[in-house]
Amino acid sequence: MHFKKDDIVQVLTGDDAGSTGRVLRVLGDVNKVVVEGMNRVYKHLKPNRRNAQGGRLSKEMPIAASNVLLYCSTCRHGVRIGKRYGDDGHKERFCRGCKNSLGAVSKPRKAYAAKK
Repeated sequence: MHFKKDDIVQVLTGDDAGSTGRVLRVLGDVNKVVVEGMNRVYKHLKPNRRNAQGGRLSKEMPIAASNVLLYCSTCRHGVRIGKRYGDDGHKERFCRGCKNSLGAVSKPRKAYAAKK
């Protein structure tokens, strides 16, 4: 999966289409992400001993990873990404449109460092 916690993503489908938010959790086993403020639902709670008041609890639900794109601050919209090795040998994500780096994915590796 291309997403990590605290990435900024743009939602493509649903009621929140076109809006951006921060990834709170990545659920890799089911290929979904939870985005801050998106896909909100209400859970109605009945009053009980633990929750004396009851009421409506609002929370974010997971969105399929195929319905979000990583946000590029240079292009100012969601973009497709690629992966490449930097000069020092670390793997990084990059924007397919402007070729700008979107952050490192791994630690530097000598085998993939640029030859001097």
